[in-house]
Order: sequence, then C-alpha cells, then structure tokens
Amino acid sequence: MLVVAALGGNALLRRGEALTAEAQRTNVQIAAKSLAAIIRAGHRLVVTHGNGPQVGLLALQGAAYKPNDAYPLDVLGAETEGMIGYMIEQELENELQHSQPVVTVLTQVVVDPKDPAFEKPSKFVGLVYEKIEAENRAKAGGWSIARDGDRWRRVVPSPRPVEIPDWKVLKLLLDQGVIVVCAGGGGIPVVRRADGSLVGIEAVIDKDAASALLARQLHADALLLLTDVEAVFQGYGETDAVALSRLTPEKARDLGAPAGSMGPKLAAAADFAETGGFVSIGRLDDAIAILEARAGTRIAKDE
Repeated sequence: MLVVAALGGNALLRRGEALTAEAQRTNVQIAAKSLAAIIRAGHRLVVTHGNGPQVGLLALQGAAYKPNDAYPLDVLGAETEGMIGYMIEQELENELQHSQPVVTVLTQVVVDPKDPAFEKPSKFVGLVYEKIEAENRAKAGGWSIARDGDRWRRVVPSPRPVEIPDWKVLKLLLDQGVIVVCAGGGGIPVVRRADGSLVGIEAVIDKDAASALLARQLHADALLLLTDVEAVFQGYGETDAVALSRLTPEKARDLGAPAGSMGPKLAAAADFAETGGFVSIGRLDDAIAILEARAGTRIAKDE
C-alpha cells in the first residue's frame, strides 16, 4: 500500500519540553522506529509533519532581531520544513540502515486568498504563555491570541489547502522507491496570481488537511494521523469516555470534536475516507498496529 503518515506535534515536541534541537532529535528518533516498521511491512511511505511550535519560535527570533523586518510566515514555514525534514530524513535513514533512499521535498500548497480564514485566525503557533504575558506580546507584535488549554498562544490564519502543485514530483520519487518527507507544517502557503505564477502568503495550513489533500492527489491507500492519544473517543475527557474503533466519514463529522483538538483530524479523515481510502488515527508508537486495524480508530466508507 501507499501510506501517507502525518506526524502530530508529539513527534517533535511533547508538552512541557524545551524547544531545543536535542529534544526534537530524541523525539524524531522515536518516530523513526514506528515509521520504519511500516516500511519493513512492505508498504510505500510518505511522511508529513506539524511545525506549530517551531514556526512560532522562528517568528519570535526574527522579531527580536529586527521587528520591522521579520520574515513572513511562508518563509518561516519553508525554513521549518527543511529543518524538521532533515531530522526525520536522517533518523529514518539511520533506522533503516540506509537500505532505502529518503528525501525531504519543500512543498508549496495553494490556498485561496479570499478564504474566510484570513479574517479569523485560528491556527496555534509558537510557545504557550500565561494570559497577561500573551496579551502583552500580542499588543507589542500585533498578534491575535487564543486560549490553548489553561494557557494562551498566538493564532494565525489557517486557510483550506486547495492544490499541491508539487505532487507530480512526489509521484516520480515514489515510483523510484524513494521514501518522501514533504508538506511539513501543512506545506508552504502560496496563492496563484492572475498570470498563473505563485507567491507566498502569510498563513499556516493545517497539517492534517494538507495531508488528506496530498493523499488524495497521490491516490494513496491509507492516511495515518499519528498523535499522542490511543484512539478517537466519544466524550473525550469525561469519566465515561469510550474509545471508538471504527467510524464512517459521516459519523466522524457528527462527533462534534473540538476545533482545538481532534476536530481538524476528523474533518480531514472524513474528506479522505470519502474518496475510497481509509484513515487510521492513534498513537505514534502504535503506527503499524494502527495501519493493520489492531489499534486506534479506523475511518472508512464501509465501516
């Protein structure tokens, strides 16, 4: 099978950890072991990943250097895609003992400049703060902020991905047996000008939505959304919460999961599952078991 595996933020940084290269490297090594199991089982693999903390940190560093000349989010997204992709590529090669080629591809993703998301920022980036500090930073930097659990974070526009123009390059690599790391952080957000040319835009695309679009364009068989929870739960966080092993796309949409947690994953899962493939959601450590329906939650039209 052709499998697109989307790594959640826990693949790079667990809550409470310092945003250091060492911490990210350690977590990527753990992720590489799970991804390698998919390859050893005989499947072809495309890896995507998040970048929220990393792109936020780069934005802070840029603002500290020259606040009026900070790099835009599309450029910061490209930087994090290269940085994180490098770590995943190297650790996956090491785990596979260099038996298969792995490559990172900087991936442009087209969005609609008229998407209403530009009027209502919702995507978390950067570090978490106490409310007063977040408000002070927002005032100084012109941010929008929102509550993330019991803390506060910066939020930026998160438009819906429309097209991945680099998919043909990715397919050429896959046809040659290359493991591809791409669409990191949802890809580099770009828009089309009237003449057909592309230009970057200030946004961060949801990683799961971009991964679902990528899986559709590549005609993948399966999409894995790997996170830090074992499955999708009915009543998550409540004492009587129930793990759901199987869902249809319709039931996934109807769960009403929060927008700040499982909601975007279920929406992306339903979009891809409606095309005929299946989606599995669960813990990163259980990747191969999730793929084989021995763990996690599977979402498919025939469930």
